[in-house]
Order: sequence, then C-alpha cells, then structure tokens
Amino acid sequence: MRTFDEYRQITEEALIPMLSSLGNIPSPLFDAMSYSLKAGGKRIRPCLLLAACEMAGGKLDEALPFACALEMIHTYSLIHDDLPAMDNDDLRRGRPTNHKVFGENLAILAGDGLLNAAAELMAGAALKTGSIRAVRAMESIMRHAGVTGMIAGQTADVTGEGKTPGEEEVRYIHLHKTADLLEASMEAGLALAGAGDEQIEAGRAYAMHLGLAFQMTDDLLDVTGNVDAMGKSTGKDSEQNKMTWVALKGIEGTEKDAGREVETAIGALRTLPWNTAFFERFAESLPGRDK
Repeated sequence: MRTFDEYRQITEEALIPMLSSLGNIPSPLFDAMSYSLKAGGKRIRPCLLLAACEMAGGKLDEALPFACALEMIHTYSLIHDDLPAMDNDDLRRGRPTNHKVFGENLAILAGDGLLNAAAELMAGAALKTGSIRAVRAMESIMRHAGVTGMIAGQTADVTGEGKTPGEEEVRYIHLHKTADLLEASMEAGLALAGAGDEQIEAGRAYAMHLGLAFQMTDDLLDVTGNVDAMGKSTGKDSEQNKMTWVALKGIEGTEKDAGREVETAIGALRTLPWNTAFFERFAESLPGRDK
C-alpha cells in the first residue's frame, strides 16, 4: 500500500489534466473551475477510493478517473456551499471563495461544470473499459452525491437553520452531507477492484462511521479551531444557528461520540481479508486533526 501523501500527490497531478481531457472548455469557465479544483484541500475522498481499490487488488490507473471525478463533485459542493444563498463564506482552503473571485454567476456555473465533468469522466472511463465494475462505481458515486445522498443532507442543513437540534436530525445531516461521499469512496474503490457485496458493505460501514466522526470533529473545530490552520472561517455554525453535534452534545460530549465512531469504523474493517492498516491509521488520526 502507498501512503496517504502518495495518493494525494497522484490525485493532485491528475486533476487538471483530467479536466482538460474533456475538450475545449470556455476560458472563463475553465478558470473558475480550476481555481477551486487547484486550491488544495485534504483530498480525502479520492485518496480513500484509490487506496480501497489497490487494497483489494485493483489497478490504480483504472481507478484514477473515478477518484478525480469524486474530488470534482466534492469541490462543486464546496463552491455552492459558500454562495451567499447558502453558507455565505468568504474563505475556503485559505483562499477567497469562488464567487468572491469570479462572481456568483460564474461560481454557480463552475459548480455545475464540475458536477457534469465528473459524470462525463466516469462515463467515458466505463465506455473505454466496457466494465460493469466501472458502471457500478459510477452509480455508487452519483447516488451518494445525489438527491438521496449529499444533496439530501444539504437540504436538511439549510432548512434546519434556527431550529432546536434533535439527535435524529443532526445525525441525518451528518450521514448525508458528509458521510455519503466517503461511503462513495470506499464503495467505488472496492467495486472497481471486483470486491464482493459483503466486502463492499464492510467498506461502506467503515466510511459511514468515519464520516460521522469527521463531521463531529468539524463541528468541534468550528468552535475551537484556528482560521489560519483550517483555511476557512470559524464560528459560522453558531452564527447561522446551524444544527451541529456541538449544539446538541457540547464539546465534551462531541469528543466522546467522535471517539466512539472512530472505534466503530475500525471495527467494521475486521471482516475484510486484506491488510487494512492504512484505513485504521487514517481513522485514528481524525480526533486530533486541526483542519
């Protein structure tokens, strides 16, 4: 297995060439899309996809278009999240948000463009290989990103502002707004390698609990984090009366619950027949992260 940094570097080097491979994108649109795509970030989702595929014996070059597509979808969601009608943020990944640089109209189109570019990349890869594994990976990614997945979580998030949070509602937001794309990473990576249904389900369970822990930690960082380290604004959740785990359980309760979700995520890996140390280490690193 490669290291996380190696997978991240592979992703970084492939993102813009993958986008450019789709053809002659109008320069204002390409500039806006690539601005956010090149802004860095943790690249967790593509790295997990690539690692899952290689762990199960798959080929990295066949998985790379899907990893880049997943990062494009994640980036589009951030562009739209930052818009004035959504979270109204000025800073993302340590840089001015897309609409602050290019205007709201191009920011919306850049997000639309990245979502469609992702679908085009995956469909092209599936057609090239003629593999049902590729079709299954694409279906998983688009489903988790779609109206029963990430977008469902975003909808609950924006319509829940100002309401008294309940555990069921906050968990729903976390499961869909955050965990769904992580589930897509594991499902798609394992599917591309030809893993069986039980193995894919174990990977999905790992990612689901990982996503809950990740978002709980994110909620904590919005209260305790440093703007310079995080590269984005803090205090936005309480300012906008967001339904968060901290609002529900407080700082100590959120820390305990995040730790419990990490343990459950690692436990889900035990049925897998491969060396899962990469994924165990990654899950263990979440509670101590500062961005």
